[in-house]
Amino acid sequence: MTKKPDVVVVGGGFAGCEAAWAAANAGCEVLLYEMRPQVMTPAHQTDLLAELVCSNSFKSRNPDSPPGQLKEEMRALGSLMIPTAERNSVPGGEALSVDRVEFAKEMTEQIEGHPRIKVVREEFTPEKFNPDTPTILATGPLTSPALSEWLKSLTGQEHLYFYDAVSPTVTADSINRDVVWEQSRYDKGDAAYLNCPMDKEQYERFVDALLAAEQVPLHDFEKPAYFEGCLPIEEIARRGRESLRFSNFKPVGLTDPRTGKRPYAVVQLRPENREKTLYSLVACQTRLKWGPQKEVLRLIPGLEEAEFVRLGVVHRNTYVDSPRVLNERLMVVSDPDASRRKGILLAGQITGVEGYVESGAIGILAGLSAAALAGKATYAPPPRETALGSLMAHITNRESPAFAPMNINWGLFPPPAGADQPTGKKTPKDVVRKRKLEAARVALGRWMEELREERAMA
Repeated sequence: MTKKPDVVVVGGGFAGCEAAWAAANAGCEVLLYEMRPQVMTPAHQTDLLAELVCSNSFKSRNPDSPPGQLKEEMRALGSLMIPTAERNSVPGGEALSVDRVEFAKEMTEQIEGHPRIKVVREEFTPEKFNPDTPTILATGPLTSPALSEWLKSLTGQEHLYFYDAVSPTVTADSINRDVVWEQSRYDKGDAAYLNCPMDKEQYERFVDALLAAEQVPLHDFEKPAYFEGCLPIEEIARRGRESLRFSNFKPVGLTDPRTGKRPYAVVQLRPENREKTLYSLVACQTRLKWGPQKEVLRLIPGLEEAEFVRLGVVHRNTYVDSPRVLNERLMVVSDPDASRRKGILLAGQITGVEGYVESGAIGILAGLSAAALAGKATYAPPPRETALGSLMAHITNRESPAFAPMNINWGLFPPPAGADQPTGKKTPKDVVRKRKLEAARVALGRWMEELREERAMA
């Protein structure tokens, strides 16, 4: 590359590769920094771009699933990783699973072979930042110490997290409303919580199962010094059988309308979005393995048939409080010097999305947004109804009181028109989901046509 870059991308993972690819295909000269192999991470084994460090699955191929719809939207925007995954797929049932080495090799070859992308194999440090060039930080969950410190200055330390201590999340329509009731403690403010009551026998059974369940082992680089405010519930239970009942599960200020009495213990659920399609289990962060975790949590009255869209985790993961940090163009608006800079954007897992596909999807949007800032393209945020728009709504939802990373799931899609029947009867779940997909596909087609018209005019 002999020209000054139009866009700089930091990080050669899924988000960084998709961001660089999207910006380059929009006409930008792109400089992509990848510190490996000069500086390795505790999780990576090779110097290949887009190396898979965990599962080799890109989730469901089913076009009628949320991951399937997200893949289709990425293809429509010219994704690199999805067609590359398909060319390097291995048997995986309904899942799009890949040969991890061959996939990463082809991704590396494609990126390094693009005439408008130059890959620099060195660590990007703040001293290399040019305020006149849109810069995308796609450094992932193991962001280097130097960049983490820089992010603190851009976002404010209170908006930067290094460990996930995330409570599980369930779909609203899988909660047994015959058991739970809506009430805030002491009836203060709106009735914002759903309450799952436990009697003494149910509480004892839950604690027994919790203490016996298998935990996820932590890697050496993931071992956190727990804060008291985000202890895993199994750690609290080990301090004494009654510990949860007098802390996370305390029933004070609540009255079960079925009995007229205060329960022995209560697990509270808090809505995750304005539409109340998702509820998180308040203060239920845990390191239990996912299979046992579901079994234990379904012992909670009202959650016997709960559908989990996110399970509890406590692990190393650098991410920002995106609703307070980013705008709909993925620009860091909390940056105190934003007015003097062309634009600092974030992409991928650091924005608070989970998963390879989700990270790549946000990378595409960041690449297109940066290309627009560089004057090479136009950018319009994806419609709310789409899978892309649903992810963006999650990471920019300023009404979210406690932000946590999430995969694409049905609960992130907005309720479709006519979701409730005039009689007040609940519309079947499969019908609601079909309408969500129809709305997403219509909105995607309309958006793509608008983008084509804008490009033609430009």
